[in-house]
Amino acid sequence: MGKYKIQTLIYPDRRFYREVALIALPVALQGLITIGVNITDTLMIGMLGERQLSAASLATQYMNMFQSFCMGLSMGISVMASRYWGMQELISMKKTITVMFRCCLLLAAFFTLTTGFIPEQIMWMYTKEEDIIAYGVQYLEYCTYSYIFFGLSLTTTVVLRSMKKVKLSLLTSILSFLLNIAGNYVLMFGKLGFPKMGIAGAALSTLLVRMFEFVVICGYLFCGEKRLNYTVRDFFHKAGDLFPEYIRIGFPVLISDIVLALGNNVVMMIIGRIGAAFVAANAIASVVDRLCNIFIQGVSQGSAVITGNTLGQGRSEEVKQQGWAFLGIGIVLGVLSAVVLLLIKKPVILIYHLTDDTAEITQQLMYAMSLTVVFQSANHILTKGTLRGGGDTKALMVADNLFLWMVAIPLGLVTGIVGKASPFFVYVCLKMDNPIKTLWCVMRLRNGKWIKRIHTAGVQEDTAV
Repeated sequence: MGKYKIQTLIYPDRRFYREVALIALPVALQGLITIGVNITDTLMIGMLGERQLSAASLATQYMNMFQSFCMGLSMGISVMASRYWGMQELISMKKTITVMFRCCLLLAAFFTLTTGFIPEQIMWMYTKEEDIIAYGVQYLEYCTYSYIFFGLSLTTTVVLRSMKKVKLSLLTSILSFLLNIAGNYVLMFGKLGFPKMGIAGAALSTLLVRMFEFVVICGYLFCGEKRLNYTVRDFFHKAGDLFPEYIRIGFPVLISDIVLALGNNVVMMIIGRIGAAFVAANAIASVVDRLCNIFIQGVSQGSAVITGNTLGQGRSEEVKQQGWAFLGIGIVLGVLSAVVLLLIKKPVILIYHLTDDTAEITQQLMYAMSLTVVFQSANHILTKGTLRGGGDTKALMVADNLFLWMVAIPLGLVTGIVGKASPFFVYVCLKMDNPIKTLWCVMRLRNGKWIKRIHTAGVQEDTAV
């Protein structure tokens, strides 16, 4: 890759792009359905009252924390799983899943015990208003039983993606969405002879949906996936020889995602201290940003799977070429997202009843998003996809968080709170880690050090990449 031409960013085999789309589209649609579930829950619980809506929103933050831990765990495991699946190293694949399940069950046990025994203290972390705490405790009562089902189905979904099996999880998400609406309607409002449960009905509906997802997703892994043939007996087999490999390859992903989530929370704290108008404008712009990023996230997960599978087949030179192609896809998606943001900024603002001040800030933020989304798209597909799939997790753990904590957050503090700069400039500064990470990713692609070797079960020497 000594010379950089536009052809470098285009993969010569069209089947590659078809393979990316076959993974990215279902993952993107699943993300869109998740947003739909959140919107529907907000609307239906909001019909009970603002206090109930506030309580449910705050109570689910604890569940979201559990979800973040499970995603970090499973995404780290998927780096190994996609490589092993490409190699058809099924013994190592089974042991990797066993390590994931055991860690997931430990996480679920912690969150189950804390939610079951100290729900008031959990709610107190988020609010001190007694009526909201009381409603939140009602909601958490049913959440206590959902962690194990949610955790196992979520982590299993990620592993199935590493095997390029994405259709089942998409279908399950669609059915879960419909079941959640029906469950909320029947249980919250006391329809079809059921008692009116209010906010507790929403939590019970969520629990039933999580149980349904567990039965379908995990049921397929244990009973329907004949090629891997993972059984309950495999869960109890020894898998300790792969745990050090998870610590080396997968654990940095978990740490990176946790620290990155903390950094994003600090960014929100900075925004919250700039002013109410900025917060409202950012809330509107963030919805648009999430919608624009859905397909980008799908491609990033697809790139991790394809990279791992291809390396597992020993085609390392091909992977290097694919890495540049994924950079090209990221740039194209970023430019398209920027164009969409510029086209829809005025219609979006008109949907909301905003003051002139908030409308002006929203417009500035969407202008800033259209500038930063190109870099955000390119580096997200590489850091969360290609480079991660190559096993470069330790370097990513440092880069992901170093640029956020050392560049974006300090610049946001100085421009937003101290300097009182324009919303456009503040937002660009808060996203300044993205262009730096993009440059870092290009340098990483050039030197080829992002492709790491991974051990298999019971093997002391490195496997071929």
